[in-house]
Amino acid sequence: MSTDMSSASETDTLTSDAKRLSIRKMNKHYGDFHAVKDLDIEVEPGEFLVLLGPSGCGKSTALRMIAGLEEITSGEVIMGERDVTHVLPKYRDIAMVFQSYALYPHKTVAENIGFPLKVTGVPLEQRNQAVLDAAAQVQMETLLERYPRELSGGQRQRVALARAIIRRPSAFLMDEPLSNLDAKLRGFMRAELKHMQHELGVTTIYVTHDQIEAMTLAHRVAIMKDGELQQLGTPAEVYTNPTNLFVAGFMGSPPMNFIEGTLSQGSIQVGNDKIFLQGAQEGTAVTMGFRPEDADVVEAGEGRFDAMVYTAEMTGDLTLVTVKHGQSILTIKMPKDFVVDYDQKVGIQFDSGLSYLFSTSDGSRLKAIVVDS
Repeated sequence: MSTDMSSASETDTLTSDAKRLSIRKMNKHYGDFHAVKDLDIEVEPGEFLVLLGPSGCGKSTALRMIAGLEEITSGEVIMGERDVTHVLPKYRDIAMVFQSYALYPHKTVAENIGFPLKVTGVPLEQRNQAVLDAAAQVQMETLLERYPRELSGGQRQRVALARAIIRRPSAFLMDEPLSNLDAKLRGFMRAELKHMQHELGVTTIYVTHDQIEAMTLAHRVAIMKDGELQQLGTPAEVYTNPTNLFVAGFMGSPPMNFIEGTLSQGSIQVGNDKIFLQGAQEGTAVTMGFRPEDADVVEAGEGRFDAMVYTAEMTGDLTLVTVKHGQSILTIKMPKDFVVDYDQKVGIQFDSGLSYLFSTSDGSRLKAIVVDS
């Protein structure tokens, strides 16, 4: 029910000028290095799309090509009905927010926010009102006379956001804008940013390597690896139905647990125990995965396999139990009052319906399933 209500609410907030952003077969070569490979994404009007992936996967390069800051080797960028592939950045009607804030140190907050309108010749009175409106949107209206050096990191990022907002662009492009903030402030700014984009309804592409940011901010997530799009879907879709081993391991905190084995006589050997599979070919090297929240620590001999407790961490709302099984380190989420000793032998139980199977050789998702013996 809540999902349907959320979708309706998001649609209601779209501004009339929100535009579709089409990225069609976009490539980037640096000599022999293929940095972005046939990236093909349709970003809906007013959508918040997150490009997610590890450092060096090509996500920032893709964003800079969309902005016009990097030349596209091949492919197209379409804003609404307009092909902007070869249009200069300043004519693309796109506002970009950088990790480094990029504020003018000698200008006040008000002057930084209003600068985009000043260079386009907007009259002073109209500009001043727009500055007040944009500053209020990010709760900076009481600090307009300060200089960047007098602001905290979070306040500087708000000024950068206000400077982007004031133009009312067709799209926001954001390159890891929260990565310089501490953990507490980053969480607060995530909520602020999501609420702001919800109210403005501006088409937004946001780059991050932080999957928590992706899960909490995005309408849809595009996961990249080595310049290629691995999966595109809602946060719930990519979390619960990963298409391959990379996506499964990248999404989630703590990440998915993996155990490798080779299918022999319908099972894989896990220590002294066997886990039975159905639907995989004999002799296939298989990687089985399960999420930390989909498993339990039980008495030794009562789970699907046994392991040794490596450590236990009480985080406040739960206890993270890390166990060692052969060379594998696995993490299980248990209730906050769960107590276990170091080096204790325990059993690990998980729901077969909430497990995943992948080909170890190429990482592809297998149709095979874990079954009870």
